[in-house]
Amino acid sequence: MIDITSPESRAKFYASTKWRQLRLSILERDNYECLWCKELGKLNDRNTVVLEVDHIVELEHHPEFALDPMNLRTLCKNCHNKRHKRFEHRPSKAKRWDDEWFGY
Repeated sequence: MIDITSPESRAKFYASTKWRQLRLSILERDNYECLWCKELGKLNDRNTVVLEVDHIVELEHHPEFALDPMNLRTLCKNCHNKRHKRFEHRPSKAKRWDDEWFGY
């Protein structure tokens, strides 16, 4: 089973030859296109965006699927970030002296 319990072990996994070869085969299988964008009728391929390979079932919960091609798909960086809820827009905090803020 793959060890991904620490940042070091995750880095080792993603740097491994097995992962790199599998990643390339998944990109090729998916025609170097973001599958989520493709479902929406948009073409986002390796010529227009950064493509990443996503684990459908999270590694932290199911490391046994780390190298299972059926658990992998190609997503563009933007869709991958959305999928993991990274960089979501959060409402800004009210300014401390909001009643005195005039926007200068």
